Amino acid sequence: MLKQRVITAIILLVLFLLALFALPDAGWAAFVIVIVLQGASEWSRLAKFSGNKANLFWWLTLAMMLGLVWFDANYTLEQQALPHLLVYGLSAVLWLAIVPTWLMVGWKVEQPLLMALVGWIVLIPTGLAMMDLRGGHPLWLLGMMGLVWMADIAAYFAGRRYGKNKLAPSISPGKTWEGVAGAMFGAAAYVLVAWSFSGYSYALLPVLLVASWCWVGLAVFGDLFESAIKRQAGVKDSGALLPGHGGLLDRIDALTSTLPLAALAILLQHLG
Repeated sequence: MLKQRVITAIILLVLFLLALFALPDAGWAAFVIVIVLQGASEWSRLAKFSGNKANLFWWLTLAMMLGLVWFDANYTLEQQALPHLLVYGLSAVLWLAIVPTWLMVGWKVEQPLLMALVGWIVLIPTGLAMMDLRGGHPLWLLGMMGLVWMADIAAYFAGRRYGKNKLAPSISPGKTWEGVAGAMFGAAAYVLVAWSFSGYSYALLPVLLVASWCWVGLAVFGDLFESAIKRQAGVKDSGALLPGHGGLLDRIDALTSTLPLAALAILLQHLG
């Protein structure tokens, strides 16, 4: 299983890097839309949409993404700011307020409209953030995703080697506090290496470390939330697209809770 996971991960990384650095803006937008639509298909399964409901959710997701791409192509950065703030603001409310409460209380939400709204707030800001962060510079997006990947890898191996204390046994029995500690260590190591090449002063390093640990916390929320939705749906994986990994949502769950907030922080900095 580990070998299969590694092979799939390497193939995905190569394809992603080719798309990130080689595709023109329109090609990258199309690539992101495909990712969001695959996520929408898997969310439909988790939300137990069927027939016309699943098709409607998929087509409305496509319409929203195409609308955002059209809007960004026809309006200036200043004019884009307010709609982007709205999209990212909804994501921030979801991940900083609603999801923590959802996980603590153990909500079981099965109303189709509410599940559709949650799915859009999970997927649409993620797609927009992938376009916005890449638009600033491809390395911005790669660096922020790399932090999540490093934390995820460190959590996996630390959890397997040292994991004893369950993080949220009723949601995801395999996740442990030792895994979280490993993720924080991995994130710190990633930041230290990146900082050593950046030329920034020592004064900034503690801020970057704290930010990376907050990043890990957001990633954990994304991971646990998807696990909670899968448990509600009674499935192990969101899909079977990726050998050894499950579905696409199983691979991007931590990105859905981190990339939109990173894009929001950068947007607020520019507006400030």
